[in-house]
Amino acid sequence: MIPLLVDHNIEGQVALLWGALTTEGWLDVVPMRLMRFEDVALAHDSTDREVWRLVQARGMLLLTANRNMDGEDSLEQTIRAENTSTALPVITISTIGRMVEAPYRIRCATRLAEIVIYLSNYLGTGRLFIP
Repeated sequence: MIPLLVDHNIEGQVALLWGALTTEGWLDVVPMRLMRFEDVALAHDSTDREVWRLVQARGMLLLTANRNMDGEDSLEQTIRAENTSTALPVITISTIGRMVEAPYRIRCATRLAEIVIYLSNYLGTGRLFIP
């Protein structure tokens, strides 16, 4: 079972994505579990570096939309400084506002399932954008 940590500011959009994963039958094939910051005792104001280190330490995939490169603790800077060949990728939803569109949601769900199925192919890549 692959745990997915949902960035606190996209929980509603990821609920739509989870619905698409369910409807499309992916959750029957690819075991995944959604987790929120509260579930892992992570504060909403945690730095990107703290979030990245936690998901790496716990073997989780981070689902996000807006983590950026602003500052030395930004997600992009953290990945550049701390990524290894065995690090799990961060999954970034390219256009979070389009999650309300069913075809976009289904493409995101399919791409996420593919990443989880072939996760070993993506170790060390840093960040993957979906769809």
